[in-house]
Amino acid sequence: MSLPDIVGLIGAVFYLTAYALLQLRILTVEDSRTTLLNVLGGICLIYSLSCNFNLGSLVTQVAWLIFTVIGYVRFRVGRASR
Repeated sequence: MSLPDIVGLIGAVFYLTAYALLQLRILTVEDSRTTLLNVLGGICLIYSLSCNFNLGSLVTQVAWLIFTVIGYVRFRVGRASR
């Protein structure tokens, strides 16, 4: 197994952990740990895809990462204005 494969698997673990913790109501969407897990998962998977390219997966990962960052920034800005 190559380094990109290992990093990609770690990214998948980050994503799945975030999703599981949300579904089990251990974390909330507003929790910064959820955002951190999603960002780390996206970065790891994008790195893996840079070595084992798949266009559909790359588009999905970049979109997921963008949505995560936008959601986190909107939450922080909204919270700061209250």
